[in-house]
Amino acid sequence: MTNISAPAIISRADVPPLYEHQEQNVQFKLTHPRMIDGSDPGTGKSRTCLEAFARLKAANQVDRMLVLAPLSILRPSWGKDCTEFTPQLTYSVVTAKEKFKALPPAVDADIYVTNHDAVKWLKDWRPPAGERWVLVIDEAPAFKNRTSQRSKALAHLRQYFEWRWPMSGTLNANGVLDTWHIAFLTDDGERLGRQFWGFRAQVCTPVATGPGGQYTEWQEKPHARAIVADRLKDIVFRVKFEDCLDVPENVTRHLEVELPPRMMAQYRQLLREAAVEHESGAMITAIHAGAKAQKLLQLCSGAIYDGEGGYKVFDTSRTDLALDLIEQREQSVCAFLWKHQRDLLVEGARQRGLRYGVIDGETPVKEREVLVARFQAGDLNVIFAHPQSAAHGLTLTRGTATIWPSPTSNADHFQQFNRRIYRAGQKQRTETICISAADTREKQVYERLDGKLVKMAELNSLLIGLTTPTIH
Repeated sequence: MTNISAPAIISRADVPPLYEHQEQNVQFKLTHPRMIDGSDPGTGKSRTCLEAFARLKAANQVDRMLVLAPLSILRPSWGKDCTEFTPQLTYSVVTAKEKFKALPPAVDADIYVTNHDAVKWLKDWRPPAGERWVLVIDEAPAFKNRTSQRSKALAHLRQYFEWRWPMSGTLNANGVLDTWHIAFLTDDGERLGRQFWGFRAQVCTPVATGPGGQYTEWQEKPHARAIVADRLKDIVFRVKFEDCLDVPENVTRHLEVELPPRMMAQYRQLLREAAVEHESGAMITAIHAGAKAQKLLQLCSGAIYDGEGGYKVFDTSRTDLALDLIEQREQSVCAFLWKHQRDLLVEGARQRGLRYGVIDGETPVKEREVLVARFQAGDLNVIFAHPQSAAHGLTLTRGTATIWPSPTSNADHFQQFNRRIYRAGQKQRTETICISAADTREKQVYERLDGKLVKMAELNSLLIGLTTPTIH
């Protein structure tokens, strides 16, 4: 059974009008078959793709559109937007189980929506002869690694699409090198070059690191981001969230705590000896520096994986603090990074009588939709979510606080996750609460994160100044 949707029974007259910045975005897409939409999360990029495609199709300039997006938002985000904003068009959600059975010629639809990894089998598919297709790549950094299987597959598949619109508000979350493959997929290497190695040599300098200088770290040259912004300026459209939507302010708070004395002693033991003893007598060890760094962060959260498929709880004070913050607010979104952190938060919420939901890689799509609807209806106090599973496509604007009980170094996840509540439709002031323990590695993680966010903001600011019309 296919997922083809009939045209929705909604008049175009019932479709809400575009915001000014969205109309400008649509016009840019109409005149730029190859463009990158770098607008901030929450500005309505997906709607502009649907509107631009609808106008191009009505003008007989294109025939169909393929959307590549995170698996978790195919129906909750793209399916919902297709129904709400382009009710005159049909769409098909293509899953791995159905594959070619949900594509033409088997299924006749205007829009086909599938997940990023689908390109690995789509590379063996061809659009019907003579048809003109638009390719939308939602959350394009999923393809930033040129050597991954899906990036190689998309690099091959791109030739069948004259219109290509990759989108992301976090194009360079880990540095300027992230932009190369996204640009290559868009313009075939016209602006940043056809070879990654040449681009890297232009914008970065090799620096020997590690024992004996056995590793090479590529550090950005001065003005590297300005160079990239200048080369991409004619194909990038970007608007800043705060400049185009009247949404109350979001404030970030860093809440520093002290580990309990016994836990601090255990932390120092693990730091010094790469091993720590649990009160049960079990000894937890870290086999290398990377593992030790992770276990130090886990310990600060209150528990550590034990290497046998389980975990040992050392302290619940961090969990208690997060739950205290949740109880003090009507509705919140709370991140967890590990299974043990999820379990402790859920158990604590249950004991306190909080109404909660959980979104992670184990949550079925239908259940996600129900949880989001319940949260937006005010029926849940909190949604506990893993950033990788909930950083994209979810609207949780009934919430007023995003709580990070532990730090992440992933700038993309951090910014996108925070935008689940701080986005269009939010009517209240919001806050982002970042918890860390004094004199621990957690502070360093936040410092690295801040550095990535600064670099990302610098390139985004340059792109705004070079590429985007003024929003009145």
